[in-house]
Amino acid sequence: MTPLITSLSAAEAQALLPQLHELLHDAVDSGASVGFLPPLPAAESQDYWQSVINAVEDGHRVLLVARPPGSDDLLATVQLDLATRPNSLLRAEVSKLLVHRRARRQGLARQLLVALEDHARTLGRTTLVLDTRLGDIAEQLYQSIGYVFVGAIPAYFINFDGQPHATAVYYKLLTAK
Repeated sequence: MTPLITSLSAAEAQALLPQLHELLHDAVDSGASVGFLPPLPAAESQDYWQSVINAVEDGHRVLLVARPPGSDDLLATVQLDLATRPNSLLRAEVSKLLVHRRARRQGLARQLLVALEDHARTLGRTTLVLDTRLGDIAEQLYQSIGYVFVGAIPAYFINFDGQPHATAVYYKLLTAK
């Protein structure tokens, strides 16, 4: 299956809120390190997605989603948080790569990241940064598509097991296609 990957406007994201909530809940419930702990309260998810929609509307964030062709069913999403200071307009942060459990291990995350990198290039963003839980399977994906490990920060966040955990920091310098 070749998914349809699109960038959502704020209004489109607002219309897809139930599915965005479902994606986030699925990620948190399956132990993904995406900034939330289970069980994720509905109000916390609502506040989070509203902040994303506001950032998209303000032009500070790009929200990409993946769907099966001919369907509105969201399978995955990823965000590009755009730096806004005058001296940092060349960089952006990759965040909240969420792939629903039913769609994992099909290359969707890789396809979303490639699309996000293309989008970053069109916006003049050449330096991408991201972080993920140290030792997470996601590290293999990031390394396989050229992200460079910078280092680990110990005790950076509380893991789903309630314990402090390290984060791994990566970057990628984009070249013209």
